[in-house]
Amino acid sequence: MKVLILLTITSVLVLVSLDKVVSHPSPYPFDAIFNFGDSLSDTGNFLASGAISYPVIGKLPYGETFFRHATGRCSNGRLVIDFIAEAYGLPYLLPYLKLSKGQKIHHGVNFAVAGATALDAEFFIQKGLGKFLWSNNSLNIQLGWFKKLKPSLCSTKQDCDSYFKRSLFLVGEIGGNDYNYAALAGNITQLQASVPFVIEVISKAIRELIAEGAMELLVPGNLPIGCSALYLTLFRSRNMEDFDKHGCLKVFNGFSEYHNKQLNLALETLRHKYPHVRIMYADYYGAAKRFYNAPGHHGFIKGALRACCGGGGPYNFNISARCGHIGSKACADPSTHVNWDGAHLTEAAYRQIAKGLTNGPFINPPLPLNPSPFKIV
Repeated sequence: MKVLILLTITSVLVLVSLDKVVSHPSPYPFDAIFNFGDSLSDTGNFLASGAISYPVIGKLPYGETFFRHATGRCSNGRLVIDFIAEAYGLPYLLPYLKLSKGQKIHHGVNFAVAGATALDAEFFIQKGLGKFLWSNNSLNIQLGWFKKLKPSLCSTKQDCDSYFKRSLFLVGEIGGNDYNYAALAGNITQLQASVPFVIEVISKAIRELIAEGAMELLVPGNLPIGCSALYLTLFRSRNMEDFDKHGCLKVFNGFSEYHNKQLNLALETLRHKYPHVRIMYADYYGAAKRFYNAPGHHGFIKGALRACCGGGGPYNFNISARCGHIGSKACADPSTHVNWDGAHLTEAAYRQIAKGLTNGPFINPPLPLNPSPFKIV
């Protein structure tokens, strides 16, 4: 009897030991996602930063569609980063500034902050643009947060290399606010001159992440800002030659294309320098242009240019009655609109962009294939 009990205990111990040793590989290519960026991918950091005492994104109608409450996302629901997490079987990313002791963070963390810039705040203060800054948490600050958190994720170089090999790093979208602040100040002639500085900061961030062990990096480009209700309102023109056939401002879309071209050139240089690393370009511009060019075809029957939530005007964007402020209201069905609040898109639009990435073809090179179906519908 004693022998039987001993054998049973030994068997259990062996099974427990084997359970620790034998790995159970996920059917998905990534175990974690780490995200850096601005309001296009912030899942709550700005809300936790205290940058503004009562930010409108901290209350309804923000978050009304999916979460049924405000989460700090600058939309009525999920963002591209949320759909990518879903596609890879991962939970929604926890915002870094809301982390509490004991929280499980091994599936990834979000460092993006609404209003964040690629360049440090000092750059804008020196240019006299400090009053426009929503946040001082630039890309460099976000990288510092990641480095500070890293010891909580892995302890040895071998552990970190193994862990980050199965992690996806999203660097951006970032840089849009660098241009937005200059545009808001009326310094549109300086936009193109700032592009090399923005691209270099993004490139530097990629190099630093690779040095920390990143092997899979996804770098989104800028959206077609000439189709934004914000830009269409601020830079209204009576000259029809300023608009393309879809109603977007040519000069600003041309600027977005210029930024994206320079970013692609920089990524190609990095690919040659780090041939062992996969550096992917996410073509947000191309993915979004599909529904700006043919909104009805993608279910946006109320159009692509007019904001769902706003305070009136030709594009339903009023700087004195922005979404969430007194005098504004949200449309009945955001899924029929591309634009949410003038500056950001609806969940339905972000879903379309995410589909263009995970299902193709707006990503180069493609994301790693997945043995299990992971397409966004």
